[in-house]
Amino acid sequence: MLTSNTDFVIEEIKESSDILINELTNLTFNIVQGGASVGFMDDLTVEQANRFWTEVLDKVKQHKTVLIVAKNNVTNQITGTVQLQTDLPYNQAHRADVAKMLVHSDFRRMGIAQKLLQRIEKIAIALNKTLMVLDTVTGSPAYFMYQKYGWTIVGDIPNYALLPNGLPCSTTYFYKSLNNPA
Repeated sequence: MLTSNTDFVIEEIKESSDILINELTNLTFNIVQGGASVGFMDDLTVEQANRFWTEVLDKVKQHKTVLIVAKNNVTNQITGTVQLQTDLPYNQAHRADVAKMLVHSDFRRMGIAQKLLQRIEKIAIALNKTLMVLDTVTGSPAYFMYQKYGWTIVGDIPNYALLPNGLPCSTTYFYKSLNNPA
C-alpha cells in the first residue's frame, strides 16, 4: 500500500533485494557523514552497512520488524526510512520500539519524517500496540520533531552514545501512547 505526496511515496518493505540494500546503505552513509548518531561511526564500511540492512530485512521476513521507506516519486530513490521493532518480551507485547528514523539530507523539511511516523503509528495500532518508545540525540532536529508530533519526553541520559566522530552525546527517551480501538 502506498501513501503519496507530490514528491514521495511511503511504502512498507516486505522483500529484500540487492538494490534495496544498496539504497539503504547509501542512505546510511549520507546520515553518518552528516554526523547523526545512528549506531555507526565515521569509519563505517559498505560491508558493515550492508550487513546491518541484511539483518534488518531478515527480521522483516520473520515479522520481528516492520520497515517503512519513503521514495522520491521521480527517481524512485529511497529518501527516508523508519523501523518498528515488535520482537519484544512477552510482558511487553503491548508496545513497539521505533528505530532508525533516517531522512536523506537532500530531502529534509519536506514532511517525510512526519509521514513515516504517521504510517508507523497506523501499523502499530493495527498490530494492537498501545505504546511506542524511541530515543534520539538530545537537542537534535529529530528531538524537536518528535515533540511537535505528540511524543512525550521521559528523560535524558548524558553521554549515552557517541556521535560518528567519537564525541559523546546525550540521548532523550520518548514515548507515545496510542488510542487503540477496543
